[in-house]
Parts: sequence; C-alpha cells; structure tokens
Amino acid sequence: MGDTTGIIRLQANGPEGLTPLPIDPAEFETPPEAQNVHVYFADANLGLTVGVWDSGPMQEAFGPFPGDEFIVVLEGAFRVLDGSGAGVSAKAGQCATLRNGIPVSWQQDGYVRKFFMTYNDPRAATPQEPPAQGGVIVLSPDMTLTDAELMEDTSTPQRDRNLFSNDLGNFDVGLWDTQVLNTPLEPFPYHEMAQVLEGEVYLTEADGTRHHFTAGDVFFITAGTPCIWHVPKYLRKFYAALDPANRPAG
Repeated sequence: MGDTTGIIRLQANGPEGLTPLPIDPAEFETPPEAQNVHVYFADANLGLTVGVWDSGPMQEAFGPFPGDEFIVVLEGAFRVLDGSGAGVSAKAGQCATLRNGIPVSWQQDGYVRKFFMTYNDPRAATPQEPPAQGGVIVLSPDMTLTDAELMEDTSTPQRDRNLFSNDLGNFDVGLWDTQVLNTPLEPFPYHEMAQVLEGEVYLTEADGTRHHFTAGDVFFITAGTPCIWHVPKYLRKFYAALDPANRPAG
C-alpha cells in the first residue's frame, strides 16, 4: 500500500476497502468510534501522502494542523475551528485547502469521507503558528475562469488561477481549464492530484495504458510519469501540485 506510481484513479472505498486507524484519545476533544484510511501514494522522505479517509463524529484536540492539505469532500460536512470557536465549514461536493501549522481543531457532527493530498516536509522548519484566519479556503465546483487568466506561450488556449500557495512556495492549488489539447509523451513535472469538474481527458502512459477521466473523477499523477494528455473538447479541473525538486535543503 502506498507504493503505487504512474497515474492512479482514486476510489471512494480504495481498491479493496479501507484499513482501520489506531485512535489515541489524547489527540481528540471527542474521539471517534472509528477512523479508516487507504493510502494510494506515500513518500516519507518528501512528506507527501495521498489517499482516502473516513471518520465518524469527532473533534480533534486544538493544535497546529499537520501539513498543507488539499481535500475533496466526498460525504458529510466538517468545520475547522480557531481558538475563539469561530470556523470555516465545508461539505460534500466542495474542496478545501488547509495551511500547515495553523492553530485549529477539526470538528464533525456526523460521518465524513474525503480524498486528501497532504504535504508535511520533514526538512522544513516547524511553522511559527501562522494565524488561523485565512488558513482554510473552501472551493466551489462552480468556479469558472475568465480570459484575463489566459496563460502565455501555450499551444492551445489554457487558463489558470492560483487559489492557494504554501509557505514553502512548492505546493499550489488552482483552477485550470483548456480547450482541445494534445501533448507529446513527456515526463509529468510534479506530483498532482486533480478533480475533473467539467469535460473529459485521456491520459496515456508510456506502456500504452490509457486512462479516461470525466466530471467527478479524481486522479493522481506521480512526478516523472511519462504520459500523453488528450482533451477532445474541453477540460476544467481543480488541482493540487507539489514540485518535489523545490524543497528545503537537508
């Protein structure tokens, strides 16, 4: 588990179900009865984990959030509370980003299931308690782009909006779209988790394996994977991208 490379389709129940997580009551204000996870990709040296997680009702202990995270909420709803009890809420159908180190408490009244991409680089210094305000951003799948956001030097019209950048400057979340697109076979430059919001894309690996993703699908591409992108008409997606070559010295 967690050593898969290439292009990975994320499934809400993992390939064969989720694995129970041990629960330490000291980590919670109100512990859940159960939490489960399936890790699709993990690189402990880099501090990157991609997977699917679920939990019953609970509230975590107040403290620094452990990493920069991009979330696709599949079921349920949660709140991220600051020290005053104020918070930001997200629910099924939305995505969210959380900044590493913000002092918060995750709270949910019911069942929650999510896809996640979490980055917590062991080389990086401990964040100096960044403010909770602005540290959680909720993204609506209805977001669209304008022609003012057209990218330069692209062979086909592509638009991009940065929605979140981490403090290290190597983990970005954004909204991107493209018209008809055909790329050569070339290594993908970074780790990316993407949710297709509109349209479709075919991704072909060097060995001929072909993946087809449409609206609602979530996938992960490991950095360096040779692949061809074919967008027959239009594609709009959220993405979280990590550049593994740009990280703290260590």
